[in-house]
Amino acid sequence: MGACLGVCSLLSCVSCLCGSAPCLLCGCCPSAKNSTISRLLFTFFLFLGTLVSIIMIIPGVEKELHKLPGFCEGSGSVLGVQTKVDCSSFLGHKAVYRMGFAMAAFFCLFAVLMVCVRSSKDPRAALQNGFWFFKFLVLVGITVGAFYIPDGTFTSVWFYFGVVGSFLFILIQLVLLIDLAHSWSQRWLHNAEEGSAKGWYAALCTVTFIFYAASITAIVLLYVYYTKPEGCTEGKAFISINLILCLIVSVVSILPKIQEAQPHSGLLQASLITLYTIYVTWAALANVPSQRCNPTLLLRNSTGSATATEPLTTWWDAPSIVGLVIFILCTLFISLRSSDHPQVNKLMLTEESGAGAGPGGAEEGGVHRAYDNEQDGVSYNYTFFHLCLLLAALYIMMTLTNWYRPDDSLQVLSSPWTAVWVKISSSWAGLLLYLWTLVAPLLLPDRDFS
Repeated sequence: MGACLGVCSLLSCVSCLCGSAPCLLCGCCPSAKNSTISRLLFTFFLFLGTLVSIIMIIPGVEKELHKLPGFCEGSGSVLGVQTKVDCSSFLGHKAVYRMGFAMAAFFCLFAVLMVCVRSSKDPRAALQNGFWFFKFLVLVGITVGAFYIPDGTFTSVWFYFGVVGSFLFILIQLVLLIDLAHSWSQRWLHNAEEGSAKGWYAALCTVTFIFYAASITAIVLLYVYYTKPEGCTEGKAFISINLILCLIVSVVSILPKIQEAQPHSGLLQASLITLYTIYVTWAALANVPSQRCNPTLLLRNSTGSATATEPLTTWWDAPSIVGLVIFILCTLFISLRSSDHPQVNKLMLTEESGAGAGPGGAEEGGVHRAYDNEQDGVSYNYTFFHLCLLLAALYIMMTLTNWYRPDDSLQVLSSPWTAVWVKISSSWAGLLLYLWTLVAPLLLPDRDFS
């Protein structure tokens, strides 16, 4: 009897996957907005694909990928380069690229399907907020098909798609980080005005000091490990330029004119932006294709077959792990909340206050329901949301493969200068964006930047 009840309960939850809204007919989830649950489930699909990619690039699993029919055997190319080199040593790299392609294609499909959806009254909104079992089948089907893509020039071309998408996603990360820093500072200053001022100001100063201390320590370590007294000019230039830019934005953030225009602006935001900029600089230096200037450079010889007994290179370094954590936090941030600032909501095309809770917003008879809060208007732009996840899929694809590709000799997977310049450029773009948020109220006094 207990087993029968358990099966019935499971089947009732499975019905949620096929309905017009997630968990609308059962108690699988607590009462929540339909829009929030939909975003979380799409994000779950992204995380699931990321987990599969991580598993595939683990050396022990990578050795077994050659057993996939048609994936390597008889291939006349390695990552899009026609050669007689055994491709089995690059199977993990190839698998991550195909998984990234599958996730990007999945979210691109929904981005196109959801163009100009204005409210849940649009029939396409039911596709966005329901039929999760069938969506999962679509994702699985695209993934299986991606593994049958012939080598040809696929990976060489897809590398550049990944570079562009990753650059754009890093900019999205910077926008979210700047918004987080402003919201954090405003909230703590507001609490200081209403409660124990000394305690909140002390916490503000402590966190700011920790961020700056970590940044200074990181800069010293970058100079020690990624530069040499002679040579390594690019590394010295990148570190020095970003150090100067961080000093500039820190000074600008506390200028009297800036404080007058933005009373909540301060060193907390600048310290957080500085710390992130130093991380991006570190990630860029970790891709410098010179063993002398980059002690963390990873090399994978094409002569090391995946079926060999010697251990293979583990494609995990510290910047990749930090990047994976930031990726998870940013995608959850995109899925769970909108900004406290109208300007950021306009930029990110989200506005939670634009959709109210419907009559089903409360629990009925103790049953948890996901209620439709988008009858009058969507609370976020469906297409833009899927485009963000598409860029996130490309970013995690590049992160898991360390932005590496075959070198000119076709014998080694190495880091190209392209990865270095994309990351450094994104750090400069982020600093300029933060600087703009500081000076914009002065340059455009007629606009509302509250």
